[in-house]
Amino acid sequence: MKEIKDIIAAQQQATLAGKKTALATVVQVEGSSYRRPGARMLVTEDGVLTGAISGGCLEGDALRKSLLAITEQRKKIVVYDTTDEDDARFGVQLGCNGIVYILFEPIDPADPGNPVALLTLLQAQRQAMVLCTLFSMDQQAVQPGTQFLYGGCSALTRSGLWLEEHGSTALVAAVEQTWATQTSSFEQIKLGDMDFTAFIEVIPPAIALYVFGAGNDAIPLSGIADILGWEVYVADGRRTHVTAERFPKASGLILQKAADVLEGIQFDQRTAAVLMTHNYNYDIEVLRQLADTSCPYIGVLGPKTKLQRMLDELSAAGQFIPPMAMERVYSPVGLDLGAETSEEIALSITAEIKAVMSGRRAASLREKIQPIHS
Repeated sequence: MKEIKDIIAAQQQATLAGKKTALATVVQVEGSSYRRPGARMLVTEDGVLTGAISGGCLEGDALRKSLLAITEQRKKIVVYDTTDEDDARFGVQLGCNGIVYILFEPIDPADPGNPVALLTLLQAQRQAMVLCTLFSMDQQAVQPGTQFLYGGCSALTRSGLWLEEHGSTALVAAVEQTWATQTSSFEQIKLGDMDFTAFIEVIPPAIALYVFGAGNDAIPLSGIADILGWEVYVADGRRTHVTAERFPKASGLILQKAADVLEGIQFDQRTAAVLMTHNYNYDIEVLRQLADTSCPYIGVLGPKTKLQRMLDELSAAGQFIPPMAMERVYSPVGLDLGAETSEEIALSITAEIKAVMSGRRAASLREKIQPIHS
């Protein structure tokens, strides 16, 4: 989502400056590559790049292809075959031994359904959305490109009548199936007498991180989370600590006593909470309330003895936290990275949150037998 946010901002700046742009999207990969389908890069007519479609080795040639798409105002697919030795001579060798399909789409700001406009609509939703992109493996064929955004109840279709003209029943059915499984997919779709591949991408909302505690150690945690593109909210009962000067990149600041601090917060499966007020009474009250929410990650700063003391006190007060709720509590918080400083601790916490949200058990990739991207 960070990449999408940056692309939206870059497009807005380009539109204000009257600059033409094109969006390059990785739509399919065969074998290995640095970026996977869904990676995006916005290119302005004066050569400014936002986002990335590779580790840097494709960007130079992709810039030239993007400028051509802007000049011709035509969508096109380009195939980079890193298994072909000729690619090395053109300076685009990835060293990944894969085939990468890149879709280039010129952006028309006047079209409310252009690809970046759909990304903007997607960003505004606090739920997973499905983005559908149609392309042909035949580089000479028409490339429909990014078509519509689907959110379970409604489809926001691109302006223009391409889908309406060619029929979309099979495509919509495939999108609805992808929405039901919440797993991105590729489908072979026949529209009229034309064959296309549909890249049906599930894009989850950004992680929302609620940091309960506005001490100095919360500052690097907020900063790292912002770099990752997360929505960061900082809550504390101290007026002197919950300030925009201390947390300039926070999405929201919550000045509230512990008993009322969760009022108005909507927890979903992409929400994480970290308790680090260094105020035992504040932390235990917030933990009591969080246990009754659906928040999938509740981190508690401090040793296991602190958490156990909290649980004992809550139990003695008749507020027993059931085992299923305890599975969502992480204390001591963070991955075992040998962290000592507040910055290192912030890194370990964000890494653990990312692993939990991705359904992964953090380990060195060299220990992984299967491909990195399953």
